[in-house]
Amino acid sequence: MIVDSHQHFWKYDPIRDQWIDKNMQIIRKDFLPEDLKPVLLKNNVDGCIAVQADQSESETEFLLDLASKHSFIKGVVGWVDLCAENIEERLAYYTKNNWFKGVRHILQAEDTSFMSRPSFLHGISKLEQFNLTYDILVSSTQLEAVVALVSRFPHQPFVIDHCAKPNIKDQQFEKWASHISGFSNYENVFCKISGLITEADWNHWTYEQITPYLNHIFHVFGKKRVLYGSDWPVCLLAGNYKEQLRVIGTYTDQFSAEDKALLMGGNAFKLYGLNT
Repeated sequence: MIVDSHQHFWKYDPIRDQWIDKNMQIIRKDFLPEDLKPVLLKNNVDGCIAVQADQSESETEFLLDLASKHSFIKGVVGWVDLCAENIEERLAYYTKNNWFKGVRHILQAEDTSFMSRPSFLHGISKLEQFNLTYDILVSSTQLEAVVALVSRFPHQPFVIDHCAKPNIKDQQFEKWASHISGFSNYENVFCKISGLITEADWNHWTYEQITPYLNHIFHVFGKKRVLYGSDWPVCLLAGNYKEQLRVIGTYTDQFSAEDKALLMGGNAFKLYGLNT
């Protein structure tokens, strides 16, 4: 089974979704399950994980409702306020829903000091007892703080979104590679190969430009801690669904069938405890 471990749904709101700027005109509209399902079928992808894009419980409820109505949505990574005093209560509430698999707060938008804030660390400490993952969305410049964060929680499953967003467009490799190597010995930290074509030049990226970053990710994480994700619909800024899928498909031609199955679905099932 092939599982797209990272995609988004939204009803576009120009006020709420200001991060979708004027250069992203192609994604300034609604993206819903009826838009994604035929794309997945066309590309022989069996299911997906819906990931939050807005910092609100209302969006978490929106995604869970979609999952209850569309069987190809295998799980939801939602948002709750991890700094809230009643965080345990909120996690208990959401984990009554079988589609709720993890939490994400967009750390990319925060100062790195946020990752050492006592209230945030308290919230992270509560995830393990509810069998929840934590998706880490950061830029490559925040990686040192992320290593410090995960070192505090050796049993908490983490997954780094978009390979921590290396600057492929300007071929800035060495510093990113050095910092992400810090996760090599953390068996509880996974990595999503997602969003890479949008970190390259949207109009002129090539497979050869992306290959060194893929090589390094597999060197650091191995084949059992890497997940495929499309980052649809954001990936549409740089290419269609088939084009971003072809990148990982071409790269994994060198893998055994067993290893390819892990990357394309098996690791996602393990990490998120997905519903079959």
